[in-house]
Amino acid sequence: MAVSFEDLEVGHGVVTHSRTITEADVRNYAGVSGDFNPLHLSEEYTADTPFGEPIAHGALLFGIASGLLWQYRHERPETIAFYGVDSLRFTEPVTMGTTVHAESELIEKEPRDHPVANGVARYETRLVTDEDEVALSCEMLTLVK
Repeated sequence: MAVSFEDLEVGHGVVTHSRTITEADVRNYAGVSGDFNPLHLSEEYTADTPFGEPIAHGALLFGIASGLLWQYRHERPETIAFYGVDSLRFTEPVTMGTTVHAESELIEKEPRDHPVANGVARYETRLVTDEDEVALSCEMLTLVK
């Protein structure tokens, strides 16, 4: 049974399962996006950076957070569409081999007069590493039925 906009409860949260970021994830994302920045792909280049090794693209991490949360859609209302993102920050680098999970909590719901949706749900969202560091934080917004 789908959860309706009216049934949403501010404060409801979800913690997803985890997944490990691999070199293949980063290289595939570089190929799809065209972002071949050596910060993500070159051990030699990154050896002299504060990171010391290649790090994952921030946009890849955002996509992974979104995908992890999508897998928990049964705990969310019937989503019409991703509506936007506010306050996106990449707060810790993620290197290959790091395991991450997503955490998300409904912080606001706003009714809307919209042709296909009943409102907008705003979720405080974090991508957290296996060392309990927040690698990404943002507020995700979805149009909901």
